[in-house]
Amino acid sequence: MGYDIPEPFCWDESFKVFYDTLDEQHKGLFNAIFDCSKKPEDAKALQHLDQVIVAHFNTEEQMMKAKHYPDADFTPHKKAHDDFVATLKGLKTPLSGDNIHYAKDWLVNHIKGIDFKYKGKL
Repeated sequence: MGYDIPEPFCWDESFKVFYDTLDEQHKGLFNAIFDCSKKPEDAKALQHLDQVIVAHFNTEEQMMKAKHYPDADFTPHKKAHDDFVATLKGLKTPLSGDNIHYAKDWLVNHIKGIDFKYKGKL
């Protein structure tokens, strides 16, 4: 079961993972996807989204490794990251409504369905 995509598309307290760095980065991911949705023809907005996604995933994965997050949980989490990055890198502007919806839905469901599992463990 998927989580509802907030509209307007922005971070709110329901997405809080209680790690300041990650919460701030998650806000940036919401903003970057929002920017792409407002200007789907803007290649720089898509490039920015790719950059903040990659930077965030690197930070999150390093935090998980530093706390010896169990491989059984880390491996599928990293695969989800890698698959999303691969999808993003395959996108071209102008972005379709389906592309935007996919990114919004992926982020909401990843945070609430997967990231929430590391609350209190990093």
